[in-house]
Amino acid sequence: MPDVQSMVLEFVNKLRKRKIEGSQATARCTVELLRSVISHHRVPHANQASALIDAVKAVGAQLVAANPVELAVGNVVRRAAVAGLDLLDASDDDEDVNGKGIGYPAMSAAVVAAAARSTLRPPSLQTLLEGTPESATAPYTSSSGADSESKTADKSSITRKLKHDVIEGVNQLIHEIAGCHEQIAEQAVEHIHQNEVILTLGSSRTVLEFLCAAKEKKRSFRVFVAEGAPRYQGHLLAKELVARGLQTTVITDSAVFAMISRVNMVIIGAHAVMANGGVIGPVGVNMAALAAKKHAVPFVVLAGSHKLCPLYPHNPEVLLNELRSPSELLDFGEFSDCLDFGTGSGSPLLQVVNPTFDYVPPSLVSLFITDTGGHNPSYMYRLIADYYSADDLVM
Repeated sequence: MPDVQSMVLEFVNKLRKRKIEGSQATARCTVELLRSVISHHRVPHANQASALIDAVKAVGAQLVAANPVELAVGNVVRRAAVAGLDLLDASDDDEDVNGKGIGYPAMSAAVVAAAARSTLRPPSLQTLLEGTPESATAPYTSSSGADSESKTADKSSITRKLKHDVIEGVNQLIHEIAGCHEQIAEQAVEHIHQNEVILTLGSSRTVLEFLCAAKEKKRSFRVFVAEGAPRYQGHLLAKELVARGLQTTVITDSAVFAMISRVNMVIIGAHAVMANGGVIGPVGVNMAALAAKKHAVPFVVLAGSHKLCPLYPHNPEVLLNELRSPSELLDFGEFSDCLDFGTGSGSPLLQVVNPTFDYVPPSLVSLFITDTGGHNPSYMYRLIADYYSADDLVM
């Protein structure tokens, strides 16, 4: 049996040291770790659902603290818990409505009606917990001591069913994360047309698959790739696009405004989509959004559902950015004189700021394309509400 705590600590260290790059890879590793935690967690006979929820949230809090700027971690922690409990709640409802549950009290008409009204929204963890009858964690048995073995067997059976349903939901979430690129790419032919010019910035596998899917559908178009200094991720994307047979032009980031008049559409990959429809993307993306707005060019954001965050940018727990090493911008050997503490104030003459991300307000976004389809920015709050509940936002 693997040591789950060691696995958690190892993954926490990887998050702290930024050894896992990309929101999809981070989300997938996070959900796989949570699956192991759920599988090996010892659930007490009483308050089983509560104990499982607490275990998932405790691990999730450690992971979020290790890398607060990777919002996909918190997103999938919330969804991993809700996904499995949603299946459990649905199966219990079927038994209760039919009156065939063993020791489960029948649901009232009001409760059934309330459940029917909320079918489009996953129940919150707190709601599921409060709505679980006591018999779900401690099934009815007679007071006779002869039934003690049967009582223990029933509790073990319920525990196994609880874990099985939760793990089944987590497996569906893993499958969803793994297939998000393909789901988004299938919509490319609806948005990219013949002889268009597409501008993108940085490097995103979602954008790569989206553009290549349009190419495979016999769409002929050209791609402008802003290089994404100082890490020059755009160079990597340009190489991959050329290898897949797409006409590609690399431009400097400062040339975006100069080239935007030739562009038909801007397509970028998001690091995260906030509850207000705002986008966290690679540094420089706000400049591209402003250029697109100025020239009435559609600004399209691609994002898998694991990047949809239920938090708002003004929430105190949201870290919108982090600073990378100044060495990506300057060679310390060449600028050592500028970095001397010559003012006597204890601060260097030259300071270097190297942010990783940029924020784009929803007013600059024309369309979101997720694995569930295309959505206007004004609809994103409703889409995100379908995945999360206010009771599940706090870890």
